Parts: sequence; structure tokens; C-alpha cells
Amino acid sequence: RKPLYGLFQYNSSMIGLESLADPSDTWEIIETIGKGTYGKVYKVANKKDGSLAAVKILDPISDVDEEIEAEYNILQVLPNHPNVVRFYGMFYKADHYVGGQLWLVLELCNGGSVTELVKGLLKCGQQLDEAMISYILYGALLGLQHLHNNRIIHRDVKGNNILLTTEGGVKLVDFGVSAQLTSTRLRRNTSVGTPFWMAPEVIACEQQYDYSYDARCDVWSLGITAIELGDGDPPLFDMHPVKTLFKIPRNPPPTLLHPEKWCRGFNHFISQCLIKDFEKRPSVTHLLEHPFIKQVHGKDMSLQKQLAELIQEQQQLGSVAKTRHERIHTRRPYHVDGADKYSLDDDLVNLEVLDEDTIIHQLQKRYADLQIYTYVGDILIALNPFQNLSIYSPQFSKLYHGVKRSSNPPHIFASADAAYQSMVTFSKDQCIVISGESGAGKTESAHLIVQHLTFLGKANNRALREKILQVNPLVEAFGNACTAINDNSSRFGKYLEMVFTPTGAVMGAKISEYLLEKSRVIKQAVGEKNFHIFYYIYAGLYHQKKLSEYRLPDKKPPRYIDNETGKVMHDIVTKDSYGRQFEAIQHCFRIIGFTDEEVYSVYRILTGILNTGNIEFAAISSQHQTDKSEVPNPEALDNAAALLSIGSEELQEALTSHCVVTRGETIIRTNTVDKAADVRDAMSKALYGRLFSWIVNRINTLLQPDKNIWQVTHHGVVNTENGMNIGILDIFGFENFARNSFEQLCINIANEQIQFYFNQHIFALEQMEYQSEGIDATTVEYEDNRPLLDMFLQKPMGLLSLLDEESRFPQATDLTLVDKFEGNLRCKYFWRPKGVELSFGIQHYAGKVLYDASAFLEKNRDTLPENKLLQQLFSSPLTKTGNLAQARARVTAASRSLPPQLSAGRIKVDTMEVMRHPEETTNMKRQTMASYFRYSLMDLLSKMVVGQPHFIRCIKPNDDREALMFSHGRVLLQLRYTGILETVKIRQKGYSHRILFDEFVKRYYYLAFKAHETPLGNRENCLAILEKSKLDNWILGKTKVFLKYYHIEQLNLFLREVIGRVVVMQAYIKGWLGARRYKKVKEKRENSAVTIQSAWRGYEAR
Repeated sequence: RKPLYGLFQYNSSMIGLESLADPSDTWEIIETIGKGTYGKVYKVANKKDGSLAAVKILDPISDVDEEIEAEYNILQVLPNHPNVVRFYGMFYKADHYVGGQLWLVLELCNGGSVTELVKGLLKCGQQLDEAMISYILYGALLGLQHLHNNRIIHRDVKGNNILLTTEGGVKLVDFGVSAQLTSTRLRRNTSVGTPFWMAPEVIACEQQYDYSYDARCDVWSLGITAIELGDGDPPLFDMHPVKTLFKIPRNPPPTLLHPEKWCRGFNHFISQCLIKDFEKRPSVTHLLEHPFIKQVHGKDMSLQKQLAELIQEQQQLGSVAKTRHERIHTRRPYHVDGADKYSLDDDLVNLEVLDEDTIIHQLQKRYADLQIYTYVGDILIALNPFQNLSIYSPQFSKLYHGVKRSSNPPHIFASADAAYQSMVTFSKDQCIVISGESGAGKTESAHLIVQHLTFLGKANNRALREKILQVNPLVEAFGNACTAINDNSSRFGKYLEMVFTPTGAVMGAKISEYLLEKSRVIKQAVGEKNFHIFYYIYAGLYHQKKLSEYRLPDKKPPRYIDNETGKVMHDIVTKDSYGRQFEAIQHCFRIIGFTDEEVYSVYRILTGILNTGNIEFAAISSQHQTDKSEVPNPEALDNAAALLSIGSEELQEALTSHCVVTRGETIIRTNTVDKAADVRDAMSKALYGRLFSWIVNRINTLLQPDKNIWQVTHHGVVNTENGMNIGILDIFGFENFARNSFEQLCINIANEQIQFYFNQHIFALEQMEYQSEGIDATTVEYEDNRPLLDMFLQKPMGLLSLLDEESRFPQATDLTLVDKFEGNLRCKYFWRPKGVELSFGIQHYAGKVLYDASAFLEKNRDTLPENKLLQQLFSSPLTKTGNLAQARARVTAASRSLPPQLSAGRIKVDTMEVMRHPEETTNMKRQTMASYFRYSLMDLLSKMVVGQPHFIRCIKPNDDREALMFSHGRVLLQLRYTGILETVKIRQKGYSHRILFDEFVKRYYYLAFKAHETPLGNRENCLAILEKSKLDNWILGKTKVFLKYYHIEQLNLFLREVIGRVVVMQAYIKGWLGARRYKKVKEKRENSAVTIQSAWRGYEAR
């Protein structure tokens, strides 16, 4: 090849690979950054001083590429400059088996490119202001001036090659196609660069052999980059790159998309850069004197600071989809890089290599970049960031409203929007299932779902939206508590149903609560606390100096909230967080609509419970030598009785005695000290349980849809009370503590049921339909936990049934219970450790858990003694059953687990409000916690199965609750037991949406047929719709259409576009008809006026 005059002659022998140092001695790879034109880019650390850098790695390589050598030659001789990326050296890592690696180590610019910054702002509805644009262009001009002064033409200036540092620095990078001259006025005649930014004279070199250009080609490229900074894309960006090579020389110089929106200085600067005759085009030095650029002088430090803040804000939002425009070279083929195994994809389904290492590496890298959300098809993985992120404001809500999922980074708002759009489009209930172990972030995720659904379902009733947003904080104050592994752990199951009109406006909400951990009221494990509300109310009353009004001590906190550390009082006195939370709860009550009298009653019951806990008992002797107890601190007794509106003597008698009915005769017997304490605690638990249920029922009453509102749909008139709904499940996560009791057993069984529900929807039902429809699809193996659920729930030999049976025997003990378990539960999921009598182990889907059976029978019975005085307590004006009754669901068709076929109506539930009035209950001992738990679980499932499910899998990245700390082992364990790898495989290979022919045609016939047509729901018409939509990778079965998870989104977008056009046409037609009617009315009025005038003139003439 003939060398060009004035340029270094290309000679690959100039660099000997073996002469380069081994990078392993100096540099260590930390993480993947992205991809360059010819290789992957990684962040590396210097082993000697810990400094960071970026390395471009080419492998395998046997010789130095021309462009890499050109870049090496330029970087090697180029002096350092603040606006040009610094070069640290080239290295070679030999490998004779798979080929060596060439390492090009450069300065790390971790603020991304200016293209990413601009696109990120545009997605948020913002843009760079002109001062910031001038600052970036000023930095780029200084870098280009340094290159040109050193006789170098960049030849590939564009937004992606202007990188930013997190400190707001601006750096030119990528000198792979740069040319080094022997004189600044000598020219080059090679057509090279990225088409959209290439100058006309550079393109002309391809057609005209004797044509040449100089360094001012970089000025043209900078002008195109200036347009990119303003509009987000270069001119002609939507055209094929090769076509632009014909358009650019023939078209007039491009301008900003809306020049009128920008100042004259910015428009003039661009016009100067884009003078087509490069001989008349100004140089970089001249452009530095342009008024638009000179405005930076004196403001560069403040602008740099603003840019740094802007970069940080955008990085918290998430990675912007990178738009890579490949450059071309007349001597090289047009090249596109292959897929990278560890590239930062938003969807794990897109990974070419599916194994645990790849998936966990992907999640770890995203987490390090604060990308806490990742898709697995239509399922969302959410890693708890353990810090506040600024990506949940209304500004971000606007980004996730009816747009294609791939348009934005993964986000929990996208999952909420998917459920909302499915509900509106198909008029079908939806269900969002949030699962994960305790501390994984389920409750916060539920908050965000409600927040976004409230935004999406904006109605004219703003007060209703405010009420819905206050529901979660209020209920969680009463139902959440601090545990050893989670400061805000849900101690109950919550299913919130948001009700919408057929047009998608929110019109009400309803909460269903399950399995409140009432035992926490009276006792907490070491390192744990009572329910939040007890601390809030005590602190609030303390700071408001109202403790005496509610008969609470001010020196020592009540026994129920005074833990073993003794720090509760200190925290209440010195910290104002509890007090602020109390004010927030008062605000919630007020916004939702509770009356002052109701709130006052709630406070009296809460403080009454705290005072009840302070009642003590002492033994006294009697003449019959029977055990008897009395209350040695009558002040606490009087306080509790007064707050609960009952007499002190009656309360004392209820606590220290009980009734026994023998042959129709009622005998009153005294209670021992221990028995009296048990009655006191049982009363406190019952009071709190009833209060919690009453609050939930009151919220439901205040948020129920207006019965007087009616909506008209294409099906006719529909009462909005029965509108569509989206349910959000936030249930306690899987727990495994140092000591696990009856509460943990119930919690973990509930999690087993939710896991089974997930498996059924994701794996079992899908693969069953492949067989029935004759679809040849790959079978994915998964861990089926149904046998374990059978061990828990089946009758009569399941664990819960055995527990109920043993609870009916008065002489039974916890030891006989464990013996019964061991004798009947003979399977691989149950074991009994040696040497520990009251313990048994369960092999759950999430791992082995050892349970302590102490007090299992007592907790399962969970009954108050049949005492008329206690009955009077729950009939008092304050706590009467009619107001504070606990709702119980009676399931007439209970099942041991979810049936194999999940569909609406499979489980029939007769829900009744059963008032637990002792006088109306013949045998309260039969109402065991195990049976209530079983019925509650079935009631929950009956609500879930009627909706289309959407799954959010919350992952806890570490056990220390530290931000940005990623524990490989902990995350891997959670990925394994939640079946994420199997989920990725089935979403990649399977068909998650399976729709009957008739239903498919009804949904989408607009896409292929005229509005007045009524096509049949058959295979042929389904085929016509699919072909018209230009989808691929779908299959038609015997009776159903099988679609990938992304097909539904595409079809819905197509459908909305078609319907949108119909709406516009209807609007035009209605406008035309209205104008026509108005014209006729106007003519009639004018004619009427003429008639009246004529009649009047006639009258006057006569």
C-alpha cells in the first residue's frame, strides 16, 4: 500500500506484541463498563497505588490492528491536557491457547458520555440549558485545539466520544481513526468517521480521489454534536447510515429541530461550524472567540459543579439506553460488535449464556451502578438498595405511563403500569404479588406500587387519592414492628385492592388483613420491639405532656414496651423520631376521614392495653389451701379499667377468677398468679386484634366506592361499586431466626403457598398447556413444593390438622405434640434433632428451619376464658363487639392448596363477617389459630386467583442492611430457592401468554379488520391479525394463540394507536356535526330576526 505524504506510514512491525509488558503485574479488573468499537471496556485498579483507570481489551489478537496502533501512536506522543483523556500505556497478556489480549489503559471517565446525559434528560422531560451546552462545547474545543496544535485530526467527534467525569470534567476520547500530520495545513484524503457526523469534504474523498480535507472537518463534526446536545440526536438519525453519505453533501447545512427555541448565539455558532465549504469554515481557535463560547469565561467553576450534580442525578435514575452509531472506514467493512456475556442488559432473558454465575454477575454489576431493578421477561427483580433513591418522584412517574417497557430502564413503576394498562385494555382484574424474605424491601415496594397506581388512575376526586396514599402508613404503624433482621417488618399479611372505573380512574380501595402477630403485644424476642404504634403514641403523648390524661407513667415506660436494654425511655426523651411519627399518624387519621371521637377512642384502647400490661399479681393464702391471686398495684388496675370504661372490681374479678360449668351449674374458681397473668395477656392480645380489625374495616368504609356513581360501558350500565381492581399483596417474608416459634411456622407456610402459586403460574400451567395444545416446547425442570404443602395442609394427617387434634386434649403437652408430629409426618421434609425434645425441623423451599415447639398448644388455642365479666368488657360502649369486631372468613370449600388449574371461580368462598361475641359462641375453644390460619390463607388465594398475576421478586443483597454491599452467597441462595434461573429459561424459551382464539380475535380484531366487521374467533382470523401485526416467534395451538411475554405489550401498543386514530376521527366528525348544527341554528336565528323585523315594520306602517 502506498503511504500518504505527511502521515506516519502504517507498519505493524512498529509495535512488537512480545515487547509489551504484562498487565497482570500492574492492573486488576474490577468490573465491566461497556463496549468500545473494537473491544470491551473495563474499570481497573492499579495494584500499587489503588488508582482507577479504564482499559480497552481486544482478544483474541495475534497482531496489532491498524486503528489501535494509530491510537497508540497518537496517545504516546500527545502531551497531557485536561480536556483529552490521559494515556497510561499499552500492555499484552499472552495466551498461546486461546489467543492473547491487548490492553489499552486510559483515564477513567465514569460520568458517561454527553450523549447519555442528553438522552437521560430528555426521557425526564428536560434538556441541557444553553449555559451547560456552551460549557461542554468549550471543553471539547479546548481538547480539539490541543489536538490540532499537535498536528492531529480527530475525525470522529461526536457525543459518544466526549466523555464526562463525575467531577464535571469534559474529555475527548477514541483516537482510533485520528490522523497525525507533519504540518497543520497538510490534508488527508481518507473517507472515515461516523456517517451522521462526517463533514461533506470527508465524504467526498470516497468519490473523488484527488479531494482532500484538513483539521476543520472536526469543526463540522462539532457543529453536528452541538445539534445533538440540543435535540438529543444528530440530523438524519432515523435514516440508514449509508443513505446519509448521499444526503449530507447534497442537503443544505442542517439546523436545530426548533431553532426558535434557542438563542441567536447558539444558532449562529452552529451555522458557523456547518459551513459546507471548509475553506471558509472557521478554525477551532476562531470558534473559541465566539460569543456563545466566551460566555463560559468566569463561570466555568460553577458550571462544572452544576454538571457534576446533573451527572449524579442521572446516574441515580439509571443507565440510558446507549445509541451506538458505528463508524465506517473506506478500507474496512462495516462492523457491528457481537453480544457481550456480561453487558448491562435490562432483561436477563436476553443473556446468551444462562448459568448462575452469569446471572449473579449481571445483578451485581447493575447493583453497583444503583440499577436495583432487572427484568426476567415480564417479572421484576428488585434488590433492596438500603438507601433512599431519587427515582420515585412525579417526574419519574411520567416516564412510566403507557409507554413501551424497553423505552425506559427497569423500574417498579413499569410493573405497576403494566398491570394498569392490562386492566384498562382487557377490563380484567389484576394482581401484583410481591415476595421475598424478611428485609428484602417488600413493604416499600408496595408503597411505590400504590403511589404509581394512584398517579395513573388520577380522578377528579383529589381527596380520595390523598386518602389512599395515607392507608399504608397508618396500617403499618399498627401492624409492623422492628425485628432482629428488619426495622420495619410486616407482622401481618395485607392485600390492598384498588378499585377503578372502566376508564381507569381510581374510585376506591379495600384492605384485607391476615394473621396479625398478636402475641407480639405481650412479649417480644431479644433484640425486637412491639408494634410501632405503642412507641409512637407514648412518645407523642410524652412530648405533648398528655401522659397523665391517659394515665401513663412519665418516668418508666409501660411493661409491654420496656425491653431488656432499658433504652426505650431514653430514646423517647432524646429522639424526636417517634414524636414525628405520632404526628404523621394523626395526619393519616385526619386525611382518611376518622372523626376526632374515633381517634380518641383508639388512643384510649391503646393506652388501656399498655396499662393492662402493668397490672401485677401476687399469691394469697386461703382457708381451703387453694391457690389464689390478687392485684398488689391497684393503681394500674384502676387506670386500665377507667380507660376501657369498665369497673375496677369487675376487671379484677375477671382476671383473678374463672367460671366452670358442670351439669348446668356455674362454679367460680380462683386463678393462680400464672393463670391470672395469662388471662391479662390474652385480654390484651384480643383487644389489640379487635382494634386492628376495626381500623381496617373503618378504612374500608371510608374508602369504598361511591354507590351513587354509575358508569356506562360497551356492556351496558355498570355499578362502579363492582369496578375493576388491582390487588397488591404485601405479606410477611420468609423468616429463620435463632429461635423460631409458632408465628414463624405460620409465616413460612404462607410463603410456601405463595411460592406454589408462583410455580403454578410460571411453570406448571404453561407446560401443561403445551401438552394439551400439541406445542413442541422445551420442558424446564423446577422445584415443586406441593408435597411439602400437603404435609402442612392436608387433612386429617397434615401438620396443622395434627396440631388442632392435639389442642383438643386437655392433658396434651408440647412434648406430646412433637411426638405426634414425629410419628405421623414421615417424609423427607420433616426431621427431629437428637437431644432437643421440644424441637423439630422443616426443609422449606428456602432452606432448613428449626422450630421450638414451646407454647405451640397455648398459642394455637388462643382463647379467652368463658367469663361473663370479660364478655362485658367486649360489650362496653368503647370496645363493644359491634365496633371492634374481628372479621373472620368462613370458607365453605376449603382446599389443602391451590388447585392445579388456576382460574376465576375455581375456589368458591362464602365470606361472612363473624362477630366474635362470647355470648354468641358455643365453644370458642374450637376456634384455633391453625384453623383460622388455614381459612385465611384460602380466603387470600380466592382473591388472588381471579386476577392476572404480575410478580415482583424482592432480593436482600446482604444481612447487614448496608447500602451497595452485595453478598454473593446470600443473593445466590435467594436466586436458587426462588427459581430465578429456571424462570429465565422458561421466559426465554416459553410462551407466557396463551389466549383462546375467540378471546384473541375479540381483543385485537381492530388490527386487521374494519370496525363494523365481526370476524369469527377461529385460527384463520388469529393468523391474519398476527401477520398484520408483523410479530414473530408465536405459535398457534389447537385452540389457543401462544405468545412471548413481549408480544402482549407490542399488541397493546398497536391497539392503542389504532383506537387513538379512531378517537381523533370521532372528534373531528363530532366537531363537524356540531359546527353544522350551529350553522343551521344560526341561520334559523337570522331568519327569525328578519321575520320579526318584517312584522314590526308592517305594524309600524299600519
